[in-house]
Amino acid sequence: MKGYTGKILLVDLGTGESEVQAVDDAVYENLLSGVGLGAWYLYRNIPAGADPLGPDNILGFTSGLLTGTGSVMTGRWMAVCKSPLTGGWGDSNCGGSLAPAIKHCGFDAIFFRGISPRPVYAYVDNKGVQLRDASACWGLDAVESEERLVAECWAAKKPAVAAIGPAAERLSLISGISNDLGRYAARSGVGAVMGSKRLKALVLAGTKAIRGEDPEAVKNLSKAYSRTMRLVNMPAFLKGAVLPLMGAALGAVKVAYSLDGMVSAMMFKRWGTAMNSTYGMTNGDAPLKNWGGSNADYSFKYYHHLNPDRVLARESRKYHCYSCVLGCGGVCDIKDLGKGEYAHTHKPEYETIMAFGGLMMNKNLDSIFYINELMNRAGFDTISAAGAVAFAIECYENGILSKEDTGGLELRWGDSEAIIALLRMMIAREGLGDLLADGVKRAAERIGKGSERYAVHVGGQELPMHDPKIDPMLGVTYAADPTPGRHTTSGGLYYSTSFLWTRVSWLPRFKIHPKAEDYEPSERGALENVAMTSFKMLIDGAGACYYAMLTGVPHFRIFEYLNAATGWTKSPDEYMEIGKRIQTLRQLFGIKQGYDPRKVRIHDRAAGRPPLKDGHNKGLFLRTEEMIPYYWKAWGWDEASGIPTEATLRGLGLDELLAEEAVHA
Repeated sequence: MKGYTGKILLVDLGTGESEVQAVDDAVYENLLSGVGLGAWYLYRNIPAGADPLGPDNILGFTSGLLTGTGSVMTGRWMAVCKSPLTGGWGDSNCGGSLAPAIKHCGFDAIFFRGISPRPVYAYVDNKGVQLRDASACWGLDAVESEERLVAECWAAKKPAVAAIGPAAERLSLISGISNDLGRYAARSGVGAVMGSKRLKALVLAGTKAIRGEDPEAVKNLSKAYSRTMRLVNMPAFLKGAVLPLMGAALGAVKVAYSLDGMVSAMMFKRWGTAMNSTYGMTNGDAPLKNWGGSNADYSFKYYHHLNPDRVLARESRKYHCYSCVLGCGGVCDIKDLGKGEYAHTHKPEYETIMAFGGLMMNKNLDSIFYINELMNRAGFDTISAAGAVAFAIECYENGILSKEDTGGLELRWGDSEAIIALLRMMIAREGLGDLLADGVKRAAERIGKGSERYAVHVGGQELPMHDPKIDPMLGVTYAADPTPGRHTTSGGLYYSTSFLWTRVSWLPRFKIHPKAEDYEPSERGALENVAMTSFKMLIDGAGACYYAMLTGVPHFRIFEYLNAATGWTKSPDEYMEIGKRIQTLRQLFGIKQGYDPRKVRIHDRAAGRPPLKDGHNKGLFLRTEEMIPYYWKAWGWDEASGIPTEATLRGLGLDELLAEEAVHA
């Protein structure tokens, strides 16, 4: 076996029919599995102009090529579809236990088209797929649904479940898909697509074996990485209170330099992503007050409220996704919060802590724990939901929304009770909550009155909690990636820890240089962005973890892993070509669906227009519009339109891979 099964499962929810389709080895050799396989199938089978919430859209669940082969840090799965939020390519990445379960059923991916006449869940095991009645689960939250379906379907083994909550059932365009009781594929509006199909859940109970070509070689690579990870630990005497000082010191450095990715791994092992909640405040990474404020507004004396040691104080046990040797997650006890509904929650991630903390000037960490579970159960993307609330607060503050508009709520910065009340309105799609449940772009279009100046998004998707003003490469990625507003694809920090230049022949050696150089449009910057993005596409095709990627190729030896699992003998350059192919195919999908890259522009606040007058990012601004043509040209796309050229398609072999259109009637 080559690590992949060579088969996909196709399910038509409208007719109830299903089909197993063999996939040629050439597809895997050119695109891997995961996001690459998903982009290949969706491009060929979703007709141009398809309604994202209609029967022609296809929702796919894909596993990575390395998942289940004995490799570590390779337990990620992806939801793929046409995004109802942006109108272009949509994907969302998630950990948990679902990725190997897809392959245990004998498939590399499962694709759903059509709309079921009634709520159903798909049960898949070694024998195939059954569409079962989900009426008893419809209306339950995502956690309740998973618990009920696990109990109902547990036979030879505990099944893995991906489920949606009420937000997706009500077609919120900022809803996601839950796995493992609160791990989320949250972005791109993938939950709304699942809800539109009346597919409440996917339950996987297969027991088929997964093997790679050279399991001994895979095992040796895993042992080496695991050994390194065990040795990397944050000194016990360093507490969370030191993180703002570390962030300030990092932010004060005026030169860019490469850094061993195991430094960040130490912090992730101790605190998880919560470590950035104060670290990111002082180095300029964290957006504050709906992107209109700075760390001067959220003063140093407030930092103890979001100290990651306070997050760990509630952690009852560590949480590891499948095949993870890092363990950045955790399960936390929240029985004492007085809300009466929930006893436990997944440890809130940095994105959630900052989104419901600094973005709306909220210092109440207990409220963030509660909100985290509320959002996980309802099925909201916490980044987008928080962006919607921060937008509403600023509209209220500036007289655009009245107390009558808010249903009597006094929306003030830092008022956690009002924030929770507004989130409940969004879950129920009541009043103002109905407007906000589809994101800030659509809310601003309906509210008008100049509210768009407070609607921070790119291409319809709210921005994550990472300010591109300190990382221009990230700013280009926000605006120019086929999934706009995505922080996990590429950035200058990621590139500096990747050490790709040590393995890829067409990359110049990384040199220490003034940070100011990164703000200048250049071929060098574009080439580095293409390299980092191509590498991330490779990571997503393999099913590998973003945090493994951040440790760099000297440690996480993905090129060697892929050769060992498949029996291929590809060079790093050839694997990077696969990454280029996947990214170009994602871009092609959006073009086919009418997504115009020229019209996507990063919000003025995120770009520093006008620049902030105080705080760490004072005076910084991005020249993103000037950088993007360099970026497109470096891909081999037309530098004026972002459309891949015919020569590039031929050079990547995509003309042959996409030669036969297979659109279903």
